[in-house]
Amino acid sequence: MRDFHKLINWQRSHQLALRVYSISKLFPKDELFVLTSQIRRAVSSIPTNIVEGCGRASDKDFAHFLQIAIGSAAEVEYELLLAHDLDYINDNDYHVLTEETIAVRKMIIKYRSELKS
Repeated sequence: MRDFHKLINWQRSHQLALRVYSISKLFPKDELFVLTSQIRRAVSSIPTNIVEGCGRASDKDFAHFLQIAIGSAAEVEYELLLAHDLDYINDNDYHVLTEETIAVRKMIIKYRSELKS
């Protein structure tokens, strides 16, 4: 069993989730149960799946949860684009959050590839 607190990919994905939660507070109220809810579920799924994978006994099981986290990161990337195109987030926040999302996804992909199959 791994300690997720020590994983850089968990730490960075947790920080990303905090940032996305913060910025999504600015979305229009009519988006609360649509885009706001969806982007928050997706971004929180990244560190959540890393944590759940850490609780698994085998690298194969852990890799499965990392793959789900990777998919969630791709979803967040799109939802940030949508929020930007709808003028819910400015250019700077969009670029910073997108770059961080891509970096987190690449980090998880690399970590997953290093696990024993």
